[in-house]
Amino acid sequence: MGRLIFAAITSVDGYTVDASGSFDWAAPDAEVHAFVNDLERGVGTYLYGRRMYETMRVWQDFPGAEDHPVTADYAAIWRNADKIVYSSTLTEASTPRTSVQPRFDADEVRSLIRSSDRDLSIGGPTLAAAAFAAGLVDEVRLIAVPVSVGGGTPALPAGQRLQLELLDERRFTGGTIALHYAVQH
Repeated sequence: MGRLIFAAITSVDGYTVDASGSFDWAAPDAEVHAFVNDLERGVGTYLYGRRMYETMRVWQDFPGAEDHPVTADYAAIWRNADKIVYSSTLTEASTPRTSVQPRFDADEVRSLIRSSDRDLSIGGPTLAAAAFAAGLVDEVRLIAVPVSVGGGTPALPAGQRLQLELLDERRFTGGTIALHYAVQH
């Protein structure tokens, strides 16, 4: 049985994008990127909302990725995983190994988790909020970048209490911190 993992790069004040919708401050350096690659190797399926999918699909044909071993590695990891996109507006996917569902169905995701021999990753705080509300998320992995953006989209769902148990943490040279939690159900 797989686990459902919510992973996000966040500012230290808890946002995935700033008030203008930008996340240019979140680009990982090579050390952090290599760490993220190692975390993502166990993921067999990515669950995305439309916006997150549109952001991530660049990895299918990432220009210049092959020139940099860390980005080439991540591109291969991403291409080799299945993707499910939940969208009421998107009717077909532009990348292989990708299906589109018109809405997030907690029971279907629960069944997918139970039948999977690999982990699943849910990307994007809006979609993840639905998974948290349904009690589906097993682990939270936050990569906290040393910048405070003052507002934007929160990484964790507003209005939901989450009890988390710290499993691991790691500090990086540039001040970024990786936090790994189990969700207490």
